Amino acid sequence: MSFLELHNIHKAYTLNHHENVILKGINLNFDRGEFISILGESGGGKSTLMNIIGGLDHQYEGDVLIEGESLRSMNERRLTEYRRETIGFIFQNFNLVSYLSVLDNVLLSLKMTKQSHAEQVKKAASLLKRVGLEPQAHQYPNELSGGQKQRVAIARALASDPDIIIADEPTGALDSQNTLEVMDILYSIAAEGKLVITVTHSQEVADYGTRIVHLDDGQIHDELVIGAPFDEVAKKPTKYRTLGFRQMFKMSMQHMRRMWLRYLLIIFGSSIGISSIVVMLGLGSGIQNYMNHQITSQVNPTAVQVSKKTKAVDPADQKDAKTAAEYKAAVNKTQTTAEKNAQVTASEAKQLAKLNYVDSAKLGYYSAAATTGYQKKTVTSSLQTDNTTVLDKTIKQGKRPKGNEVLIGRKLAKKLVGTKHYKQALNKSITVKLSAVDNKNTAVTINRNLKVSGITGSNDLSMVVPAKTLKAMYQKQNVTYRPNFTIVQISKLSHVKAVEHQIKQFKTSDKKQKFNYTGIGDLVDSLNTYIRLATNVLTGVAGIALLVSAIMIIVVLYVSVSERTREIGVLRALGARKRDISHLFFAEALTIGVLAAIVGLIFGQLWQALGNAAVYSLIKYPIVRISGAAMLGGVTVSVVISLLAALAPAHMAARLDPVESLSHE
Repeated sequence: MSFLELHNIHKAYTLNHHENVILKGINLNFDRGEFISILGESGGGKSTLMNIIGGLDHQYEGDVLIEGESLRSMNERRLTEYRRETIGFIFQNFNLVSYLSVLDNVLLSLKMTKQSHAEQVKKAASLLKRVGLEPQAHQYPNELSGGQKQRVAIARALASDPDIIIADEPTGALDSQNTLEVMDILYSIAAEGKLVITVTHSQEVADYGTRIVHLDDGQIHDELVIGAPFDEVAKKPTKYRTLGFRQMFKMSMQHMRRMWLRYLLIIFGSSIGISSIVVMLGLGSGIQNYMNHQITSQVNPTAVQVSKKTKAVDPADQKDAKTAAEYKAAVNKTQTTAEKNAQVTASEAKQLAKLNYVDSAKLGYYSAAATTGYQKKTVTSSLQTDNTTVLDKTIKQGKRPKGNEVLIGRKLAKKLVGTKHYKQALNKSITVKLSAVDNKNTAVTINRNLKVSGITGSNDLSMVVPAKTLKAMYQKQNVTYRPNFTIVQISKLSHVKAVEHQIKQFKTSDKKQKFNYTGIGDLVDSLNTYIRLATNVLTGVAGIALLVSAIMIIVVLYVSVSERTREIGVLRALGARKRDISHLFFAEALTIGVLAAIVGLIFGQLWQALGNAAVYSLIKYPIVRISGAAMLGGVTVSVVISLLAALAPAHMAARLDPVESLSHE
């Protein structure tokens, strides 16, 4: 059994419903150490036969056996291994990868062996030395002559230590001197025990072989043995591997460096979309934070004031009164009844405190009919007990009130001591009065001198006193203290609506709503919803730039596939898998996505700094706040869009036919 056998090989193409027969029953045997020249005119089927032997073309009839194993029985993976481990191609047009140096072109085959990188470089250098190109190791193909390019191709073919060297018109583009040098190298390869098969139309070149096969019009006309085969030389077996994503990534980086301007423009264009989205998200976040800051600087959005839902008291007793004393007693009774109806009890406060998401529920008292006196001035004002709705940051002068102290609004301070000198009200003693009805149904005036502990920025006539102080004032006058609201403190702003919904579920005996509630949380939540909606709309508009960049990436990768079609054919001939080819373009897309994201984030930070600097003097607040989540999202979106854009071009590249790719102009 011969090393390589061809059995009745037929090959035909169908073009416009017309069958064009290329090979008409080829039967040949090849052994190791032979230097076989297949001689014939152009169009005779020589190159087609070489593609079949090399495992590039498997659309044929008949069979090819390599050490008894049929190529027709091999699947795609096994054929790829066959080309990687058994075949070394030398092409008439050299087919060097233009953006790789001479050394890297040779390393391309060596990357598919399991040698260490140092061993690969050492072997590549020794192969270049063998073909006389050691000084040109770091030059690029466009810097070499035709003869030098062919010698690089020979070194690349030898790199993986294949058993068969297929040389398709290896001297077709060379002058006579380079032809002699190349043929001498091929002869020395055969002398090492390898099978060398050359395709040529030159009798002079064919005479270098140990056997000449005349192939014309798809048929073998005769064979001429002109020398004995060389003895097989024992060699150390080579271990092989696939290229893998890492190697394809390195190749993509080398290609992008050579085409840096094109990819720089794509990266710049994509980065605009990323920066636009990140800045829009940052702007929305900044506006939302600014609005929340402005609101929460004045009120506590997570505090809800709950009061009883009451109806007016029927003053029938007042209408029936016949004397002044009876009328006064009726009025006092009506007031007491109203206060009892409005009272929020301790048990009701405990019920509210047990609601989901509620941290606490504290009782308080409010009156809109208090009076404040200082020296000879008396001002009608409102009064409430201290609670969490009164924020420390609203106190512009002084501090919160403690025992026998009162916190007053700026407008009230101006009424008491004068507009220009209202700050002088701080630490002054003022008289606080309330009208009430005692336990004997007698109208009394509750009053006490309280020290002004602080002044708020509130532009109303208001007073805030500690609950203990007000309760003591009531008890001193023998008046029952009846709290008329509860401050429900909620754990988070996002839970305000849920708590308010629970408060609505409290019913009276006649199944009517028991409590009213007031708070700013609903407003803040609605405002944030509108801001998020506007931000999403703006981000969507900015996303159009990403769509454009995705189209740009698709176009560039399609152009790259077209430009590198022959390179793809070479890689497939050297033993690269379809997956390796797709990885080549996915690696480029991944690089574009990551670099575009980085540049986009830099632009975003720049716009953030410029925007905040422009408006800070006006609002004293950073209006653009790009969060870490937004930046991470920007990177993710950029990478995902780039990889999605690479799907179609990478798929197309992987499915290219190796034979057609190698003949691509």
